[in-house]
Amino acid sequence: MTISVLLADDQAMVRASLRVILEDQPDISVVAEAADGDEAVALARRLRPDVCLVDVQMPGMDGIEVTRALAGPGVPAPLRVVVVTTFDLDEYVYGALRGGAVGFVLKDAGPALLVEAVRAAAAGDALISPSITLRLLRHVTASGMPSARVPAQPLSQRETEVVRAIARGRTNQEIAAELFISLSTVKGHVSAVQAKLGVRNRVGIASWAWESRLMGNG
Repeated sequence: MTISVLLADDQAMVRASLRVILEDQPDISVVAEAADGDEAVALARRLRPDVCLVDVQMPGMDGIEVTRALAGPGVPAPLRVVVVTTFDLDEYVYGALRGGAVGFVLKDAGPALLVEAVRAAAAGDALISPSITLRLLRHVTASGMPSARVPAQPLSQRETEVVRAIARGRTNQEIAAELFISLSTVKGHVSAVQAKLGVRNRVGIASWAWESRLMGNG
């Protein structure tokens, strides 16, 4: 099964480089390119690609606005957006994640991580560059961010372990290996946690973990 990708970046050379990296993979196909945010939203809504790779800084709508338009709260059929940028400023990370992004990858993270982020997004996982994850954890622990919402039902011990693993950027397969449980069991826990927390995806789970200080003890 081929993963269809939309590239949105205002620099033609960057789009060309990303296309080469992605189309070098047998399971990924770039179906469209956009040079600005408005074009990205229009193309994404028409083509509905499996994954949208969106740059933060673009003319018209910026990457955060594009993310909200395609995947934000209230969007009935959200698309999977991975924000790709040269900037790792905290405001961009928070804006992207709260806007509904399922991944945030720095352009200098390397081709392998970019490909992994696309595959993770297509599979329903989320991937955030490890350096960003660590900074998020430190920032949330040190800052006076608002308290996280209380779950509709208490999380079980196993569900809490799964939440911590997701917040560290682990994929379902990695969680299964770490906790010695099957992949289907992990997916069941993830679905249950999403329902209890009232979030739509894994990034929502990770955000809740950070905001609830669940990661403070490791």
